[in-house]
Amino acid sequence: MNLIGMAAQLFISKLGSGGDQLHETSVVKALLNLLPTQDGELDLAALVAQFTGGGEGLASLASSWLGAGTNAELSPAQLLEVLGSERVADFASALGLDLGTSASGLAQMIPALIDSNSESGELLGGAIGNMAKGILGKLF
Repeated sequence: MNLIGMAAQLFISKLGSGGDQLHETSVVKALLNLLPTQDGELDLAALVAQFTGGGEGLASLASSWLGAGTNAELSPAQLLEVLGSERVADFASALGLDLGTSASGLAQMIPALIDSNSESGELLGGAIGNMAKGILGKLF
């Protein structure tokens, strides 16, 4: 399964019964408009970089998602700060959801997605992991 499909499924699952009316294809399209992509696929390194560029507090969150152990919680407010309220509102609108529900679902989905695609502090996939490690290394 590709990353954007995995992200869509995770997002739907994080909404619980609120995600029952969503179709994975619609969520994929909305995520492609919201999150960084490269060649039509989710760019996890760029997504991590958005959080690491948001200051030390957000960088430590991203570091916890990449490393072993418990993932630090991302709040909907932090998510809106990084991705932008207007962009998340457009995402929500495309799916027929309210901003709060969308922000909450995304705030749960992003750490889980990064965690499940990383190991020992690096994103899976060689160069992507090295790029993220380099970005995080500059902050710590």
